[in-house]
Amino acid sequence: MSVSEGEEGGLFRAAPSDNSQDLLDNPTKTVASGSTPEDQASPVVDEASPSSASSFEMLDMESAHTPYQEVQPHWFFCRRADDNTSWLPFSREDSDKLENAFTNISDEGEEDTVVAVEGQRYDVHVKERKRYAVYWEQAPSEVRRCTWFYKGDKDTRFMPYPEDFSKDLEEAYRKSVTSDEWKKKLDFPTGETVILHNPKLIMQYQPIGLQDDWVSSPSEHTRPRTVKRGVDSISVEIPDGEPEKVDHVVFMVHGIGPACDLRFRSIIQCVNDFRSVSLSLLASHYKRAQQEGQVGRVEFLPVNWHSALHGDATGVDEDIQRITLPSISRLRHFTNDTLLDLFFYNSPTYCQTIVDTVASEFNRLHVLFKQRHPEFSGTVSVVGHSLGSLILFDLLTNQRDESQARQGISGEPCHLNCNTLEQTLNKLGLQQYLDVLQKENLDLESLALCRDSDLKDLGIPLGPRKKILNYVRRKWLPEDCRMGAVCQAQGPQLQAEVTSTQDGNESSGLPPQQFHLHRPQSVTSAVDYEYFDVGIGQVSIDYPQLQFHPQTFFAFGSPIGMFLTVRGLKRIDPNYTFPTCKSFYNIYHPYDPVAYRIEPMIVSEVDLEPMLIPHHKGRKRMHLELKDSLTRMSMDLKNNVLGSLRTAWQSFARLPVAALPPGEGGETTTEKTLEETQASAAVTASTKREDKGANFWTKILAWSSAIHRHYFRGGFDEAESSESVEEREHREIKMGMLNGGRRIDYVLQEKPIESFNEYLFAIQSHLCYWESEDTALLLLKEIYDNLGVAIEQPQQ
Repeated sequence: MSVSEGEEGGLFRAAPSDNSQDLLDNPTKTVASGSTPEDQASPVVDEASPSSASSFEMLDMESAHTPYQEVQPHWFFCRRADDNTSWLPFSREDSDKLENAFTNISDEGEEDTVVAVEGQRYDVHVKERKRYAVYWEQAPSEVRRCTWFYKGDKDTRFMPYPEDFSKDLEEAYRKSVTSDEWKKKLDFPTGETVILHNPKLIMQYQPIGLQDDWVSSPSEHTRPRTVKRGVDSISVEIPDGEPEKVDHVVFMVHGIGPACDLRFRSIIQCVNDFRSVSLSLLASHYKRAQQEGQVGRVEFLPVNWHSALHGDATGVDEDIQRITLPSISRLRHFTNDTLLDLFFYNSPTYCQTIVDTVASEFNRLHVLFKQRHPEFSGTVSVVGHSLGSLILFDLLTNQRDESQARQGISGEPCHLNCNTLEQTLNKLGLQQYLDVLQKENLDLESLALCRDSDLKDLGIPLGPRKKILNYVRRKWLPEDCRMGAVCQAQGPQLQAEVTSTQDGNESSGLPPQQFHLHRPQSVTSAVDYEYFDVGIGQVSIDYPQLQFHPQTFFAFGSPIGMFLTVRGLKRIDPNYTFPTCKSFYNIYHPYDPVAYRIEPMIVSEVDLEPMLIPHHKGRKRMHLELKDSLTRMSMDLKNNVLGSLRTAWQSFARLPVAALPPGEGGETTTEKTLEETQASAAVTASTKREDKGANFWTKILAWSSAIHRHYFRGGFDEAESSESVEEREHREIKMGMLNGGRRIDYVLQEKPIESFNEYLFAIQSHLCYWESEDTALLLLKEIYDNLGVAIEQPQQ
C-alpha cells in the first residue's frame, strides 16, 4: 500500500500566497475584496447559502483540527445463506466481552480464548476468529473485529473491511488527522484505491479493470464505495443483549421434512425467530417485572430428528431412491423428504429411530444446558409442531413416574397373580390348549412375554391367541408392570438381554436414565398396536425415559386427535393424565389443515367452542369483533322480526272475534260452535298474545336504541365481558385431568387478509406458529403464571 498526496490539491491545504492559485484549487471558495492575507487564509461562510461548499468546508476544517481519537471496534459475525453473505453485529455486551478477551491475549503461543455469546448458545474462539454452535450441529462462522465499513451504490447495508485492510486505513487516517493533511490516496495490492478527501468524505474506487468498457478516463471512475469509520457512523441495528438469568427452558420439536416454514428455513432458524419474538414480548408485557429482577428470559432450544432418520445410519433414503420413478423428480423428491415421515413414524423400525433420537436429544440438551448454567433451578417444557407433537404425545404417554421408575429398575420381578395357567385357560374357555402350552413349559409369566407370532407357531388360532394375550397383559399384570410387558413381549431373547442390562446397570450404580432397551433390527416387522387402560393405542416399541419431568406440553398445529381416532380410540378417559407432565395445550390456527381438536374426545356430550387466544396487543382483532357483532345482530333481528310478525298476525286474526258481542253479526250455529271451541282451547294463551300485540309497536320503536346500546356502545365493554365469559368457562367446564381440569384447545385469531380466502392461506396457516406473537405470549403467560408473575398489558 502506498500513500501519496493528491496532485490536484484538496479542500484542506495550507493557504497559498496567490489568490488565483487558491481559486483554482477551490473555485467555490469566496474571498472578500480588500481582505488581508490572514483573512484570505480563513474560509468565509456564505450566509445566503447555508448549504454552500464554503460552509461545508469550514465545518470539515473545524473537525480536522480535532485531536485524533482511536476508533472503537465492534465485533461482527458472518452469516451465509445460499449465495448471500451478510455480516451481523453482536450485542454490545457480547462485543465488549470479545474485545476484553482480545486485549488480554498477549502471545501467539498462548491457548485460544473461548467466549460464550448470544445467551451461551455459541462459543467464539477469539484467536481463531470462529463462532461455534453449542447445542446443535452447524458449520462454524467467521468472526471479525470491525472498525471500517464500506457500502456500494447497490448495497443495502454497510459491510466491514478485513482487519488488515482496516488497520491500514486507520493508520492513514491517524496520519492525516495529526498532520492536518488530506487528499491522501491509498493504493492496495488488490487494486482498490481509497482517497481520504476529508474526515467526513472518504471514498473507495474500484480497479480500472473492473469498470465498464465505456469509461474513457480514470477520472471517470464510477460506482465508488462510501467508506465509514466506526460502527457509530453507519446505520446498523445492534441487538440488545439477553438477560443472563434463565427462568425456564423449552425444547421445540419440528414436524415432517427438513424445512419448517414457507421460506424453507430449518428448525434452528425458526426457533431463533421464536426466541426473538419472546424476548420482545417480555420487554413489553413484563417490563416492570424485568426492571424489578423478577423476570429473566426463557430459553428455546431446537430438537432435530429428521437428519438422524434420513442420514447414512438408516440408509432409508437410498432404499427409497432405488424404487422412486424418474418422472416428476422434484415432486417425488419433496414427497420422499417430507410426507414419507408420516409413514416412517407408523413403522415400528423407523418409529424406534425417531423416538430414540428425540429422547436422546432431550436428555443431551438438558445435561448440556445444566452444565453451562449451573445456577439454573427452573423447570422445562416441550413444544411439538405437527408430527413432532404426536411424537411427544406418545413419548410422554409412556413415561414412568418416580414410583414406577424405582420399581422398574430395582431388579425385583413383576409378580403375576397366583392363579395357575390351567385356571386361567378354564376361565377363558380355552382349556383345550393347555397341553400345547405345557408341552412348551409355558406358565403365566412366560406367556406374558410371548408375541402373537409365537402362539401362532404353536398352532393356536387367531381368536384364542388374542384372548390369551389380552387377558394376560391386561388382567394379570399389576399396574406398574403393564408398560414393561409391552416391551418385554418382544421375545425370550430380548427379555434375557433386558434382564442382563438391568442387572449390569444396577451393579455398576448407573442412574436409571442411562440404560436403554435395544430392539433387535428386523427386515420386516408387523405393525402392532397396544391398547393400554387409558385406551391410547400406539406402535409397540421401546419408549426411552426422559431425565426430567416436563412442566407443560404445547402442541402447535397438531394431528394428535386424528391419529388417536385412526388408531381406534373413540374417547380419552377424563381421569387420564401424562405420568410426568401435568399440563397440555393444543394450539392451532383456524385454517390449519393438519390441526385437530382434543376436547371433543374427552367431553363428547358438550359442544364447546375452543378458547380464543387473545391478541398480543389486547382485545380481538377488529374484523372479528365486527363479524361477531353483525352475526349477533342478524340473529337477533331475525328472531325479533319473526317473533313480532307471528305475534302481530295472531293478534290481527283475533280482532273480529273480540270486537263483536255474542249473538251479533249474523253468525250461523256452526260458526258459533267453532268460535267457542277455539276460544276454549286457547283461553290461557289468549291473554299473553293480547299483551304481546299491545307491545308490538313499542318493540318496533325501541329497536334503534337497543341496537345502538347492544352492538355499538357495548362494544367497548366486549373485552371485559368476553374475558368474564372465558373465566366462567374455565370455572364451570371440567376438561378432565389432561390439563389439570382446564381448557385444552386454543385457537389463534386469523388475520384480516386471511379471512378473504381460507384455502389460499391454508398451508401458511400450518407454518405460522414460529413467528406468531400471540402463540409466544400464550407460552410466556403459562410459564410465568406458574412462577407467580402476572402479565402486564402494554399501553396503546
